[in-house]
Amino acid sequence: MSISRRCFLTAAGSAAVLATAPGQAALLSKREAKKPVAKPAPNVPLQPWDRPLVGSQLYGWGQYCQRAGKPVDHDEIFAALKIAGYDYAEGTLDLVDHAANAKFSERLRYHGLMPVSLYTGGEFHIVGRASRTAHWIIEAAKAAKKVGFETIVCNPDAVGRDKTDLELAIQASALAELGQELNRAGMKLGLHQHTPEFRNHAHEFHETFRQTRSKEVGFCIDTHWLYRGGVMPLDALKQYGDRVCAWHLRQSRGGIWWEDLDDGDIDYPALVTMAHEQKVPLRLTVELALEEGTLISRDAATNHVRSRLWVKRIFGV
Repeated sequence: MSISRRCFLTAAGSAAVLATAPGQAALLSKREAKKPVAKPAPNVPLQPWDRPLVGSQLYGWGQYCQRAGKPVDHDEIFAALKIAGYDYAEGTLDLVDHAANAKFSERLRYHGLMPVSLYTGGEFHIVGRASRTAHWIIEAAKAAKKVGFETIVCNPDAVGRDKTDLELAIQASALAELGQELNRAGMKLGLHQHTPEFRNHAHEFHETFRQTRSKEVGFCIDTHWLYRGGVMPLDALKQYGDRVCAWHLRQSRGGIWWEDLDDGDIDYPALVTMAHEQKVPLRLTVELALEEGTLISRDAATNHVRSRLWVKRIFGV
């Protein structure tokens, strides 16, 4: 049922993959889905970067698309997100076709959504290739900044084993370079993790932060990858809260990803209490990904409506 994010990015090429959800017509008529929304002027600045915002990561939409065999309809998804009360959608940073990032921003704005963050991976652990990866991301990010994006969420590529201390040092240096350049461009870098970074007592996770400065390399706190990797989200927030510039939100029950945000394995109210105490920015990206065993009883649009209401109830935004 599920495809990995890395496979998803590969299959998507260098463009973001979106999808319409089965049964979405029950919530959104064709007329509403295609109804034009006033397009804001592209040069209107966002509020201060730490203004609370709630978005949707498009990876899960792609999984619903794959599962249902439905064609991509960017406009229908963005219209559904706007109706559900979301502020933005997080897609994939196109490292090759910078115009694609501008088009993505344009479609978001057309539907009354904001360009906020973009996700990318990259090879950071090999001399030469690491700097090249950082350069590609920097150039693409600078172009994305011009059309409103402000945060790059980055998960360095895994290598199928634990990275050596030398490779981690090379990676940290390249990420610091990337963070410095993004800062100069008025953007932020949020480091993201999947399972490989939590092997060996989360050595890569901690070591990368140990070798970089918080003002350069920020943290996208993905609550469930932390939980699955054996690092309690509350502990990560306590230790690295000063780095947080983005969130990815997901829930599970019995260790299996749940179809929407609700009560489950992760104690979100405790996270919210600490986040408020530390004044951690709330850039909250809902990521309703699916995996083997996920119980699916509703379509993606309905689950996003339910999850947006949950975020309002739990986070107060």
